[in-house]
Amino acid sequence: MIRTVDTKIITENVKEMCIEANHYLSKDMDIAMKNAVTTEKSELGRKILNQLQDNLKIADEEMIPICQDTGMAVIFLEVGQDVHFEGEAIEDAINEGVRQGYTEGYLRKSVVKDPLIRENTKDNTPAVIHYSIVPGDKVKITIAPKGFGSENMSRVFMLKPADGIEGVKDAVLTAVKDAGPNACPPMVVGVGIGGTFEKCAILAKKALTRPVGEHSDIPYVKDMEEELLGKINRLGIGPGGFGGTTTALAVNINTYPTHIAGLPVAVNICCHVNRHVVREV
Repeated sequence: MIRTVDTKIITENVKEMCIEANHYLSKDMDIAMKNAVTTEKSELGRKILNQLQDNLKIADEEMIPICQDTGMAVIFLEVGQDVHFEGEAIEDAINEGVRQGYTEGYLRKSVVKDPLIRENTKDNTPAVIHYSIVPGDKVKITIAPKGFGSENMSRVFMLKPADGIEGVKDAVLTAVKDAGPNACPPMVVGVGIGGTFEKCAILAKKALTRPVGEHSDIPYVKDMEEELLGKINRLGIGPGGFGGTTTALAVNINTYPTHIAGLPVAVNICCHVNRHVVREV
């Protein structure tokens, strides 16, 4: 049965989610950050983690952003195939929500209209939107504002099939080593394996929105997530890049079928706030 959804509802939710994501740490990240304070072995690392906790507490109490870089709005929209939108075009409705959220929420406007001319759009639009059609009559919205300190550390590796699982692990570790302190650790590492050049990057981005501590349901991928997390935390980069045993809070890996001649791997790193909010309407 067809369900009609007024796009004004999408606009209102996107607006609220942009403000929420930039002011409050998600529950999974809050738990992970608090746990990190107790498990970090470096005294300086613990000090940095406690300072980050103080920052998050102040942001919560005074309603100020948890990071000055309030990011470019990345949105995953899963639309039930039985949904009919009415009102303005869905993409316009989403961007209007971003516009309202970043303007009314007094969030930093970081988007430029042209990548080379660099004129600021002054309302943080347009968003980067990924659509998928799924069964059902609901709309699932995931908003993940992405700051560019960590985004700039992203990598895509077009490996050979013969490189195999060890090649994938080496690629992930290379990306994290090269990122060092620039991604504001402790970080969450999103990895996409398979598909094509662009598909693996989207897989890696989506992986960042998976709750910390929730592993892949594919056994060998789960094992790889755990192994890589251990290896990354033995690199010694540590909180804030000042050394320690907590360089990453999670490694989340998504996979997809690929061509017989290829093994694309993308690594998308996110800083310690790893903002993401999910709603269903």
